[in-house]
Amino acid sequence: MKSLVAKRARITRVRSVQHLLAASAAAQAEAQLDTLESNQAKLAMLRDSLSVPAGTTTGAVLQNRGQLAQRLDSARSGLADAIVAAKAQVEAKGAERLEARQRQESAAKLDQRAAQALAEWTEARLSASFRPRFTRSSEQKDN
Repeated sequence: MKSLVAKRARITRVRSVQHLLAASAAAQAEAQLDTLESNQAKLAMLRDSLSVPAGTTTGAVLQNRGQLAQRLDSARSGLADAIVAAKAQVEAKGAERLEARQRQESAAKLDQRAAQALAEWTEARLSASFRPRFTRSSEQKDN
């Protein structure tokens, strides 16, 4: 009975570590998604800042700003695919974390039941092994 309780306690510890690892992986995926989204926002802000100043400008300035704007747009579109993939990964990692949490809670409940069963078994064993002692003088008085 003690080995069963020890085994379930070990399983509970393992499931707890698995949940922590899954939560860590989910947090990393969310952080990566946040980073990609902030980079996309920065690129959009840079693109919007490439306006032509008022007054006379040369064709070279317009060409340079146009090329830079095109590069920023292509970088943003490249990030869009990465963001979609990161969102899918965040959802998958979140589901894994939830599943690990459910397994952890299930193992904790089994551990509690095993510990309670051991306590009941120990108490029953102790109460069954207790026999009152009779002395010969008390036995003779009963006859």
